[in-house]
Amino acid sequence: MNLIYIPLIVSIVDILFVFLWIRLLKKLSSGEEGLQKIADAIREGARAFLKREFKVMIIVFLLAAIALGILNKSVLPSIVLLIGAFISSLAGYVGMMVSTLANIKTTVSAQKSFPESFKTAIWGGQVMGFLVVGLGLLGVIILWLAFQNVDLLINYALGASLVALFMRVGGGIFTKSADVGADLVGKLEKGIPEDDPRNPAVIADQVGDNVGDIAGMGADLFESYVSTIIAAMVIGTAVFGAKGMIAPLFLAGIGIFSSLLGTFFVRVSKSALQEEFSKQTESVRKAMGRGVLISNLLMVAGSYFLITSLFGSIGLFWALLFGLLAGWLIGKTSEYFSSEKRRPTLEIAEAGNSGASNVIIEGLIVGMKSTVIPVLAVGATIVLAYYFAGLYGIALASLGILGVLGINLSTDCYGPIADNAAGIAEMGGLGKEIRQRVEALDAVGNSTAAIGKGFAIGSAALAALAWLVTYAQKINVNSINILEPKLLAALFIGAMLPFIFSALAMKGVSRGALEVVKEVRRQFREVAGLIEGTAKADYRTCVDLATKRAIKGMLVPGILVVLTPILVGLILGKEAVAGALVGALSSGFLLALFMANSGAAWDNAKKYIEAGNLGGKGSDAHKAAVVGDTVGDPFKDTAGPSLNILIKLISVVALISLALFA
Repeated sequence: MNLIYIPLIVSIVDILFVFLWIRLLKKLSSGEEGLQKIADAIREGARAFLKREFKVMIIVFLLAAIALGILNKSVLPSIVLLIGAFISSLAGYVGMMVSTLANIKTTVSAQKSFPESFKTAIWGGQVMGFLVVGLGLLGVIILWLAFQNVDLLINYALGASLVALFMRVGGGIFTKSADVGADLVGKLEKGIPEDDPRNPAVIADQVGDNVGDIAGMGADLFESYVSTIIAAMVIGTAVFGAKGMIAPLFLAGIGIFSSLLGTFFVRVSKSALQEEFSKQTESVRKAMGRGVLISNLLMVAGSYFLITSLFGSIGLFWALLFGLLAGWLIGKTSEYFSSEKRRPTLEIAEAGNSGASNVIIEGLIVGMKSTVIPVLAVGATIVLAYYFAGLYGIALASLGILGVLGINLSTDCYGPIADNAAGIAEMGGLGKEIRQRVEALDAVGNSTAAIGKGFAIGSAALAALAWLVTYAQKINVNSINILEPKLLAALFIGAMLPFIFSALAMKGVSRGALEVVKEVRRQFREVAGLIEGTAKADYRTCVDLATKRAIKGMLVPGILVVLTPILVGLILGKEAVAGALVGALSSGFLLALFMANSGAAWDNAKKYIEAGNLGGKGSDAHKAAVVGDTVGDPFKDTAGPSLNILIKLISVVALISLALFA
């Protein structure tokens, strides 16, 4: 039996588990009619967003496929690109639709018990997490079996990258346009609480959680996952031949198998049955931590056995292990700097007593400080991986960080499901005990979101690094003269790109939020009885406004990323493109960490005050923290995560377009 069929079977088993979780979710009760109407509104809003995005995406994919066909004088690269785009879109669509099913099921399950509610939410997260890795690996293997051409697979990564551009950047603009718009009018102007059904933007806000943190995060990590596998295959083939090509597929298979086994240990303890908020949150944290730890240990053991058996050397194993440890360290750093229990975030909250300006300053300080450990971790990983295993070691280090992506992404996607469940419970006017249960789930979701964002940034940086190594290999360059004028110029152009990209993405949020604010104000002004709660808000209009702005706002940043490496290559040469890639990766990685962590810290500082500290809701400290949170929202959920796409997509485009300027 051909060895490649082993990871193929693992990916199929993974998808069968996804079907099982979907079936289990569908069997659960959806509750009373009032709750179902709220959930239906969220689901329809999510479907409307995807439908409109897919219409634009199809046009872009067809144009890209035509361009690839002309460039390569072959239809095969175009077919592979379209397959990559389709599989990534399928994962995003199914994952998002299931998350909008799981949210109400989680709320209703909370009426039975806290463990039942947690089990429902984690099932929903596991659907997206394991769909990404299962479909991603399945697509790579089937295309390899069909065409037996590693270089052709780069087009599969390009298809995934284009989907990620739409889902992550467009989704980020949508979610923060709705969120900022809802907060500015609802909290600051009208003084009504979060997730209040009187707020016309409340459903758009709930939809945004799914659009940005389920579909967007999933597409981002799908891109990173297939990118690292394919880059490792390309480099491995050049260095080790067939063994180097098949090893990344086996390592991905081991990661999926380890993650699946880890899910059986994600169970809350009996202490969660006690109706005490702190014990409930602690039991969930321990359950998730246990599952992730066991998955990682199994991954390490399996990788050691595979690498030593296949290559007879331990050097490649060390490289993979360094990548795994770097990913863990980056996630933990993000958690530390953004946790409401840690000093950095508490200092932001305390700064609220002296006004909004101090809140902003403290948040910027936290974001800047948070870049130190991740940069040192990635730097050490690059040096050590190369020392022990050369260029292939760097590729395997990139794969190491994504080894157990299945369970890591599951815990991350659990967060927005729990957030939605808490929102539905609030809007549905459920009892205090039930609301406390879903709020406990949501509190843990905030922590997993911070870790997940750090993890996504770290994985994107190492994936982009793997593509950079692949590019250098393709142009036959082992070392570059950094003082060469053209390369220096390109390096600065690349370093500038993340800043202009972030500016354009945040401008999209600013314009979108303005339109949502105008609409929410109009409804409060013109709809009689809305503020009193006797009339119903028009939620659909806010969803529609945010969707239109999201699509408009992401087109220019997308065009910029695609054109930059092509123009640099045509004007300054292929070596200069490597300089642009280094510049974009360096500044993009730092800027993404800075924005994601400062934004999360502002958010959690606000939540710390809302929990009754420093005067609680309505205090001067709270009002200042809300301002910080509205600044931080586009930082952590739009611009920061969008840079993950930039640093990967620019590298893939450079590789694909190499024929133009080689």
